[in-house]
Amino acid sequence: MSTTAAKAAAEDRGGNGPGAAAEPTAGREVPEAPRRRRDRLSTQNVAGWFYSAPFLSLFLTFMALPIVATLVMSFTDFGLRNVTDPFSAEFVGLENYTKLVEDEKFVRSLLNTGYFVVLGVPLTIGSGLVAAVLLNSGIDRMRTFFRVGFYAPVVTAIVAVAVIWRFVLDPSEGLIAGLAGQIGLDSPDFLASETLAMPSLIAMAVWRNMGTAMVLFLAGLQAIPSEVREAARIDGAGIVQEFRTITVPLLRPTMLYVAVMTTIGFLNVFEEPFVMTDGGPSDSTLTVSLHMYREGFDFFHMGYASAMAYVLFVIVLAVTLLQLRLLKDKTR
Repeated sequence: MSTTAAKAAAEDRGGNGPGAAAEPTAGREVPEAPRRRRDRLSTQNVAGWFYSAPFLSLFLTFMALPIVATLVMSFTDFGLRNVTDPFSAEFVGLENYTKLVEDEKFVRSLLNTGYFVVLGVPLTIGSGLVAAVLLNSGIDRMRTFFRVGFYAPVVTAIVAVAVIWRFVLDPSEGLIAGLAGQIGLDSPDFLASETLAMPSLIAMAVWRNMGTAMVLFLAGLQAIPSEVREAARIDGAGIVQEFRTITVPLLRPTMLYVAVMTTIGFLNVFEEPFVMTDGGPSDSTLTVSLHMYREGFDFFHMGYASAMAYVLFVIVLAVTLLQLRLLKDKTR
Protein backbone atom coordinates (compact mmCIF):
# COMPACT_ATOMS: atom_id res chain seq x y z
CA MET A 1 0.00 0.00 0.00
CA SER A 2 1.33 3.42 -0.91
CA THR A 3 1.99 6.13 1.62
CA THR A 4 -0.90 8.24 0.28
CA ALA A 5 -3.34 5.34 0.56
CA ALA A 6 -2.21 4.62 4.14
CA LYS A 7 -2.80 8.22 5.16
CA ALA A 8 -6.26 8.18 3.61
CA ALA A 9 -7.16 4.96 5.48
CA ALA A 10 -5.90 6.44 8.74
CA GLU A 11 -7.98 9.57 8.23
CA ASP A 12 -11.08 7.44 7.53
CA ARG A 13 -10.54 5.47 10.73
CA GLY A 14 -9.82 8.53 12.83
CA GLY A 15 -12.31 11.03 11.46
CA ASN A 16 -15.20 9.07 9.93
CA GLY A 17 -15.02 5.64 11.42
CA PRO A 18 -17.26 4.13 14.10
CA GLY A 19 -14.90 5.18 16.85
CA ALA A 20 -14.51 8.73 15.66
CA ALA A 21 -14.83 11.44 18.30
CA ALA A 22 -17.84 13.72 18.12
CA GLU A 23 -17.24 17.09 16.56
CA PRO A 24 -17.53 20.04 18.92
CA THR A 25 -20.95 21.74 18.81
CA ALA A 26 -19.93 25.08 20.25
CA GLY A 27 -20.74 27.88 17.86
CA ARG A 28 -22.96 25.67 15.68
CA GLU A 29 -26.07 27.45 14.39
CA VAL A 30 -29.54 26.34 15.49
CA PRO A 31 -31.28 24.22 12.82
CA GLU A 32 -33.70 26.14 10.65
CA ALA A 33 -36.84 24.07 11.41
CA PRO A 34 -36.84 24.51 15.25
CA ARG A 35 -36.08 28.19 14.86
CA ARG A 36 -39.02 28.66 12.50
CA ARG A 37 -41.29 26.75 14.89
CA ARG A 38 -40.19 28.94 17.80
CA ASP A 39 -40.74 32.11 15.80
CA ARG A 40 -44.21 30.91 14.75
CA LEU A 41 -45.21 30.17 18.37
CA SER A 42 -43.97 33.59 19.43
CA THR A 43 -46.06 35.22 16.70
CA GLN A 44 -49.12 33.25 17.76
CA ASN A 45 -48.68 34.32 21.39
CA VAL A 46 -48.45 37.96 20.40
CA ALA A 47 -51.54 37.61 18.21
CA GLY A 48 -53.44 35.85 20.98
CA TRP A 49 -52.69 38.59 23.51
CA PHE A 50 -53.59 41.23 20.91
CA TYR A 51 -57.03 39.76 20.22
CA SER A 52 -57.64 39.12 23.93
CA ALA A 53 -56.72 42.67 24.91
CA PRO A 54 -60.26 44.16 24.53
CA PHE A 55 -61.81 41.49 26.75
CA LEU A 56 -58.98 41.63 29.28
CA SER A 57 -59.22 45.41 29.55
CA LEU A 58 -62.99 45.23 30.13
CA PHE A 59 -62.60 42.37 32.61
CA LEU A 60 -59.90 44.15 34.60
CA THR A 61 -61.80 47.44 34.61
CA PHE A 62 -65.33 46.27 35.36
CA MET A 63 -64.75 42.92 37.14
CA ALA A 64 -61.35 42.40 38.71
CA LEU A 65 -60.84 45.95 39.95
CA PRO A 66 -64.31 46.25 41.57
CA ILE A 67 -63.86 42.84 43.22
CA VAL A 68 -60.56 43.88 44.77
CA ALA A 69 -61.96 47.29 45.71
CA THR A 70 -64.97 45.64 47.40
CA LEU A 71 -62.66 43.40 49.41
CA VAL A 72 -60.65 46.40 50.59
CA MET A 73 -63.86 48.32 51.28
CA SER A 74 -65.16 45.54 53.53
CA PHE A 75 -62.41 46.42 56.04
CA THR A 76 -63.38 50.10 56.19
CA ASP A 77 -66.34 52.23 57.27
CA PHE A 78 -66.87 53.43 53.69
CA GLY A 79 -70.09 55.41 53.39
CA LEU A 80 -71.76 58.19 51.46
CA ARG A 81 -69.33 60.79 52.82
CA ASN A 82 -66.41 58.91 51.25
CA VAL A 83 -67.78 58.74 47.69
CA THR A 84 -65.94 61.87 46.57
CA ASP A 85 -62.79 60.93 48.49
CA PRO A 86 -62.54 57.11 48.79
CA PHE A 87 -59.18 57.25 50.58
CA SER A 88 -60.72 59.14 53.48
CA ALA A 89 -62.52 55.99 54.68
CA GLU A 90 -61.30 54.74 58.04
CA PHE A 91 -59.84 51.25 58.35
CA VAL A 92 -61.88 49.22 60.89
CA GLY A 93 -60.38 45.75 60.40
CA LEU A 94 -62.81 42.90 61.04
CA GLU A 95 -65.42 45.07 62.71
CA ASN A 96 -67.86 44.78 59.80
CA TYR A 97 -67.60 40.99 59.85
CA THR A 98 -68.10 40.75 63.61
CA LYS A 99 -71.17 42.99 63.37
CA LEU A 100 -72.77 40.49 61.01
CA VAL A 101 -72.97 37.91 63.79
CA GLU A 102 -74.92 40.38 65.95
CA ASP A 103 -77.14 41.57 63.10
CA GLU A 104 -80.53 39.88 63.59
CA LYS A 105 -81.66 40.90 60.12
CA PHE A 106 -78.61 39.29 58.54
CA VAL A 107 -79.15 36.06 60.49
CA ARG A 108 -82.82 36.10 59.47
CA SER A 109 -81.90 36.72 55.83
CA LEU A 110 -79.38 33.87 55.97
CA LEU A 111 -82.04 31.47 57.27
CA ASN A 112 -84.53 32.66 54.64
CA THR A 113 -81.97 32.15 51.88
CA GLY A 114 -81.20 28.66 53.16
CA TYR A 115 -84.92 27.83 53.22
CA PHE A 116 -85.24 29.14 49.67
CA VAL A 117 -82.33 26.97 48.47
CA VAL A 118 -83.20 23.76 50.33
CA LEU A 119 -86.75 23.74 49.03
CA GLY A 120 -86.32 25.43 45.66
CA VAL A 121 -83.29 23.62 44.20
CA PRO A 122 -84.68 20.04 44.42
CA LEU A 123 -88.05 21.19 43.04
CA THR A 124 -86.36 22.95 40.13
CA ILE A 125 -84.16 19.97 39.29
CA GLY A 126 -87.01 17.48 39.67
CA SER A 127 -89.51 19.44 37.58
CA GLY A 128 -86.90 20.11 34.90
CA LEU A 129 -86.00 16.42 34.73
CA VAL A 130 -89.63 15.32 34.48
CA ALA A 131 -90.31 17.85 31.71
CA ALA A 132 -87.18 16.76 29.82
CA VAL A 133 -88.10 13.06 30.02
CA LEU A 134 -91.63 13.75 28.78
CA LEU A 135 -90.42 15.92 25.91
CA ASN A 136 -87.73 13.41 24.98
CA SER A 137 -89.93 10.33 24.75
CA GLY A 138 -93.46 10.86 26.02
CA ILE A 139 -94.68 13.69 23.76
CA ASP A 140 -94.58 13.29 20.01
CA ARG A 141 -96.82 16.07 18.76
CA MET A 142 -96.21 19.80 19.34
CA ARG A 143 -92.90 19.02 21.03
CA THR A 144 -91.37 22.33 19.90
CA PHE A 145 -94.36 24.23 21.29
CA PHE A 146 -93.89 22.70 24.73
CA ARG A 147 -90.14 23.34 24.67
CA VAL A 148 -90.69 27.01 23.92
CA GLY A 149 -93.45 27.20 26.52
CA PHE A 150 -91.32 25.74 29.30
CA TYR A 151 -88.30 27.88 28.41
CA ALA A 152 -90.17 31.16 27.87
CA PRO A 153 -90.16 32.18 31.58
CA VAL A 154 -86.35 31.98 31.62
CA VAL A 155 -86.01 34.76 29.06
CA THR A 156 -88.96 36.79 30.34
CA ALA A 157 -88.26 39.94 32.34
CA ILE A 158 -88.83 39.67 36.08
CA VAL A 159 -91.33 42.56 35.94
CA ALA A 160 -93.52 40.63 33.52
CA VAL A 161 -93.20 37.50 35.66
CA ALA A 162 -94.16 39.51 38.75
CA VAL A 163 -97.26 40.88 37.03
CA ILE A 164 -98.34 37.35 36.10
CA TRP A 165 -97.79 35.97 39.58
CA ARG A 166 -99.46 38.90 41.29
CA PHE A 167 -102.52 38.16 39.20
CA VAL A 168 -102.34 34.46 40.04
CA LEU A 169 -101.91 35.09 43.79
CA ASP A 170 -104.26 38.06 44.18
CA PRO A 171 -106.64 37.17 47.06
CA SER A 172 -109.68 38.86 45.53
CA GLU A 173 -109.46 38.68 41.74
CA GLY A 174 -106.60 36.28 41.15
CA LEU A 175 -106.65 32.98 39.32
CA ILE A 176 -106.36 30.91 42.51
CA ALA A 177 -109.06 33.01 44.17
CA GLY A 178 -111.37 32.36 41.23
CA LEU A 179 -110.78 28.62 41.35
CA ALA A 180 -111.25 28.57 45.12
CA GLY A 181 -114.48 30.54 44.80
CA GLN A 182 -115.89 27.93 42.45
CA ILE A 183 -115.84 25.41 45.30
CA GLY A 184 -116.87 27.86 47.99
CA LEU A 185 -113.46 28.54 49.55
CA ASP A 186 -111.68 31.81 50.33
CA SER A 187 -108.23 32.37 48.86
CA PRO A 188 -105.51 33.42 51.34
CA ASP A 189 -103.39 36.49 50.74
CA PHE A 190 -100.24 34.60 49.83
CA LEU A 191 -97.80 37.51 49.64
CA ALA A 192 -99.06 39.11 52.86
CA SER A 193 -98.74 35.95 54.93
CA GLU A 194 -95.53 35.24 56.84
CA THR A 195 -96.13 31.53 56.34
CA LEU A 196 -97.08 31.52 52.66
CA ALA A 197 -94.99 34.38 51.24
CA MET A 198 -91.72 32.45 50.93
CA PRO A 199 -93.33 29.27 49.49
CA SER A 200 -95.06 31.53 46.95
CA LEU A 201 -91.73 33.02 45.89
CA ILE A 202 -90.21 29.52 45.70
CA ALA A 203 -93.05 28.41 43.43
CA MET A 204 -92.44 31.40 41.16
CA ALA A 205 -88.67 30.76 41.12
CA VAL A 206 -89.16 27.08 40.27
CA TRP A 207 -91.59 27.96 37.47
CA ARG A 208 -89.17 30.56 36.14
CA ASN A 209 -85.98 28.45 36.29
CA MET A 210 -87.11 24.92 35.45
CA GLY A 211 -86.78 25.72 31.75
CA THR A 212 -83.01 25.95 32.04
CA ALA A 213 -82.81 22.60 33.81
CA MET A 214 -85.14 21.10 31.23
CA VAL A 215 -82.97 22.19 28.29
CA LEU A 216 -79.80 20.82 29.91
CA PHE A 217 -81.44 17.52 30.84
CA LEU A 218 -82.93 17.23 27.37
CA ALA A 219 -79.46 17.60 25.85
CA GLY A 220 -78.15 14.93 28.22
CA LEU A 221 -81.01 12.54 27.38
CA GLN A 222 -80.46 12.93 23.66
CA ALA A 223 -76.78 12.12 24.14
CA ILE A 224 -77.57 8.69 25.62
CA PRO A 225 -77.02 6.05 22.89
CA SER A 226 -80.26 4.37 21.78
CA GLU A 227 -78.43 1.01 21.73
CA VAL A 228 -78.10 1.14 25.52
CA ARG A 229 -81.84 1.60 25.96
CA GLU A 230 -82.62 -1.13 23.45
CA ALA A 231 -80.29 -3.54 25.22
CA ALA A 232 -82.02 -2.79 28.53
CA ARG A 233 -85.44 -3.44 26.99
CA ILE A 234 -84.24 -6.70 25.47
CA ASP A 235 -83.06 -7.76 28.94
CA GLY A 236 -86.60 -7.16 30.20
CA ALA A 237 -86.17 -3.79 31.92
CA GLY A 238 -89.36 -1.81 32.43
CA ILE A 239 -89.78 1.95 32.18
CA VAL A 240 -89.01 2.59 35.84
CA GLN A 241 -86.07 0.19 35.90
CA GLU A 242 -84.67 1.65 32.69
CA PHE A 243 -84.91 5.15 34.13
CA ARG A 244 -83.26 4.10 37.39
CA THR A 245 -80.46 1.94 35.97
CA ILE A 246 -79.77 3.59 32.60
CA THR A 247 -81.05 7.16 32.46
CA VAL A 248 -80.10 8.42 35.92
CA PRO A 249 -76.50 7.04 35.95
CA LEU A 250 -75.76 8.43 32.49
CA LEU A 251 -77.31 11.79 33.42
CA ARG A 252 -75.24 12.26 36.58
CA PRO A 253 -72.69 14.63 34.98
CA THR A 254 -75.57 16.78 33.74
CA MET A 255 -77.25 16.58 37.14
CA LEU A 256 -74.04 17.75 38.79
CA TYR A 257 -73.84 20.80 36.55
CA VAL A 258 -77.53 21.64 36.94
CA ALA A 259 -77.35 21.22 40.73
CA VAL A 260 -74.30 23.46 41.08
CA MET A 261 -75.56 26.22 38.80
CA THR A 262 -79.09 26.18 40.25
CA THR A 263 -77.78 26.32 43.81
CA ILE A 264 -75.51 29.27 43.01
CA GLY A 265 -78.43 31.13 41.44
CA PHE A 266 -80.77 30.43 44.35
CA LEU A 267 -78.18 31.47 46.94
CA ASN A 268 -77.97 34.82 45.17
CA VAL A 269 -81.75 35.24 44.96
CA PHE A 270 -82.66 38.91 44.76
CA GLU A 271 -85.17 39.71 42.04
CA GLU A 272 -88.11 37.65 43.31
CA PRO A 273 -88.34 39.17 46.81
CA PHE A 274 -87.29 42.62 45.60
CA VAL A 275 -90.11 42.83 43.06
CA MET A 276 -92.83 40.80 44.75
CA THR A 277 -92.59 41.46 48.52
CA ASP A 278 -89.65 43.81 49.18
CA GLY A 279 -88.57 41.41 51.89
CA GLY A 280 -91.87 41.41 53.75
CA PRO A 281 -94.03 40.70 55.53
CA SER A 282 -91.96 41.10 58.71
CA ASP A 283 -88.72 40.15 56.90
CA SER A 284 -90.09 36.68 56.13
CA THR A 285 -88.78 36.93 52.55
CA LEU A 286 -85.68 39.00 53.26
CA THR A 287 -82.68 37.34 51.58
CA VAL A 288 -78.97 38.03 51.95
CA SER A 289 -78.74 39.74 48.57
CA LEU A 290 -81.74 41.96 49.32
CA HIS A 291 -80.41 42.86 52.77
CA MET A 292 -77.02 43.63 51.23
CA TYR A 293 -78.67 45.86 48.63
CA ARG A 294 -80.56 47.80 51.30
CA GLU A 295 -77.47 48.34 53.44
CA GLY A 296 -75.42 49.47 50.46
CA PHE A 297 -77.84 51.58 48.44
CA ASP A 298 -80.59 52.58 50.87
CA PHE A 299 -78.51 53.32 53.96
CA PHE A 300 -75.13 53.77 52.14
CA HIS A 301 -73.25 51.48 54.52
CA MET A 302 -70.93 50.43 51.72
CA GLY A 303 -68.25 48.86 53.90
CA TYR A 304 -70.78 46.80 55.83
CA ALA A 305 -72.53 45.71 52.62
CA SER A 306 -69.17 44.72 51.14
CA ALA A 307 -68.46 42.49 54.13
CA MET A 308 -71.88 40.92 53.67
CA ALA A 309 -71.11 40.30 50.01
CA TYR A 310 -67.90 38.45 50.82
CA VAL A 311 -69.60 36.34 53.47
CA LEU A 312 -72.14 35.33 50.82
CA PHE A 313 -69.28 34.62 48.41
CA VAL A 314 -67.63 32.29 50.93
CA ILE A 315 -70.93 30.50 51.51
CA VAL A 316 -71.48 30.05 47.77
CA LEU A 317 -67.93 28.77 47.33
CA ALA A 318 -68.23 26.33 50.25
CA VAL A 319 -71.57 24.94 49.07
CA THR A 320 -70.26 24.57 45.51
CA LEU A 321 -67.14 22.73 46.63
CA LEU A 322 -69.26 20.48 48.85
CA GLN A 323 -71.55 19.62 45.94
CA LEU A 324 -68.60 18.89 43.69
CA ARG A 325 -67.08 16.69 46.38
CA LEU A 326 -70.26 14.73 47.05
CA LEU A 327 -71.60 14.43 43.52
CA LYS A 328 -68.43 14.22 41.45
CA ASP A 329 -67.52 10.72 42.70
CA LYS A 330 -70.90 9.45 41.56
CA THR A 331 -70.39 10.77 38.03
CA ARG A 332 -67.29 8.64 37.40
